[in-house]
Amino acid sequence: MCGIVGIVSVSQTAVNQEIYDALTVLQHRGQDAAGIVTCENGRFFQRKANGMVKDVFRTRHMRDLYGNMGIGHVRYPTAGSSSSAESQPFYVNSPYGIAMGHNGNLTNADELSEELFQQDLRHLNTNSDSEVLLNVFAHELMQQKKLAIDYNDVFNAVKGVHKRARGGYAAVGIIPGLGVFAFRDPFALRPIVVGKRQTEFGTDYMVASESVALVSLGFKIEKDLAPGEAVVMTENGQIFYEQCAENPVMTPCIFEFVYFARPDSMIDNISVYKSRLRMGEKLAEKIQREWPDNDIDVVMPIPDTSRTSALELAAKLGKPYREGFMKNRYIGRTFIMPGQHLRKKSVRQKLNPIDLEFEGKNVLLVDDSIVRGTTSGEIVQMAREAGAKKVYFASAAPAVRYPYVYGIDMPSASELVANNKTTDEVAEFIGADKLIYQDLEDLVDAVTFGNSKVKMFDTSCFSGIYATGDITPEYLASLDTARNDSAQSVKNEISKETVGLHNGN
Repeated sequence: MCGIVGIVSVSQTAVNQEIYDALTVLQHRGQDAAGIVTCENGRFFQRKANGMVKDVFRTRHMRDLYGNMGIGHVRYPTAGSSSSAESQPFYVNSPYGIAMGHNGNLTNADELSEELFQQDLRHLNTNSDSEVLLNVFAHELMQQKKLAIDYNDVFNAVKGVHKRARGGYAAVGIIPGLGVFAFRDPFALRPIVVGKRQTEFGTDYMVASESVALVSLGFKIEKDLAPGEAVVMTENGQIFYEQCAENPVMTPCIFEFVYFARPDSMIDNISVYKSRLRMGEKLAEKIQREWPDNDIDVVMPIPDTSRTSALELAAKLGKPYREGFMKNRYIGRTFIMPGQHLRKKSVRQKLNPIDLEFEGKNVLLVDDSIVRGTTSGEIVQMAREAGAKKVYFASAAPAVRYPYVYGIDMPSASELVANNKTTDEVAEFIGADKLIYQDLEDLVDAVTFGNSKVKMFDTSCFSGIYATGDITPEYLASLDTARNDSAQSVKNEISKETVGLHNGN
């Protein structure tokens, strides 16, 4: 999962600071690397590197990012890779000069890589499918065979991308002399929203992964891109939209609402915050229905994502709500950390229990989801060590039983704790006295309630039903090989050795 942003300012004001500010708002979507590309007088200016936004961009870097239009990207390590070579945006000089950042995952990236080499005669320098997407777009744009291009040429290129690329993707790019463009996959799996801001010089335009990035900079939300839709924001302040997919289907990823998006965001006109409130309400109704004689003394969230659901759950059950864990906000999100060792180690660095809230009580811990079970098990143990008499565990999401293939780096199926396990077996694995999962129908109801126009969501990590309809057992088997932690430890060691060689070590 990554965060993308693009801005065009008609006032000729440098956009470097605003892109930086937007990336800090989107930092929750990726903490591994960050990058900005700006454009002035037909020339690109770039800074990208591994690290948090505040660490990648120093004053000296910001001074060199000239121009009134630009794009930015924050990244987390796809399939465990954290190589600085794969930080974004990527750049190709042919045709016209194009820089692009991407959020998502191409499920046919290997096939496209081969096509790019054999047929399109294009060289790829990384293993990133974002570079694949950029080169496919560049090749399609080259087919226009024009010295100067306009927005229609971009739309034609996006149409070519949609015909060749499969998977989930939201992309933002920039072309000198034209402006900033963005597009969304034909299933709308990855989010992207457009905003505008009136100035005395005209209208500034912006795109971002989440609405909160736009609002924080004073932009008003104009629309979410529809599935398959593209937008071009020209450097002179014009904006153009076009549907570029032949058979678009609206199936946004439901896990955005469960975990990844900020609660103050709107995605496809659905409030993430309200969705999480309803998740807590639905979960409380399930507890009342299936466990009416419960002996829960107190409800506690596992900060931060589950706080909204836990608060509503406690209110619905009529139980006290307490903050039992204090969070160190300077530790990254454990779900997106590469490697089991780092995830397990960071849990106790990130959370510290308040013993007085646990002593002698039957505690219901609420989390947004359970993936590997490593974090959940550590937290249950911490609650017991803090003096809890019984520790119950509730997940605002259903059991995660299947890999996610559209841009959220879920582990291999063999490492998903709920894969081939019953609820009682998962409870035993994490050490809880009882485990309650959200029902899938209730989760869908909780999110669908916000926008009746969205009829379906991709729920593949819970249901095993993949929206694009092209995910085979063979593809999942290849993911299992690439994503399991033992394979990643070898891959990361190779990456370190390669970096050493490049540095002359």
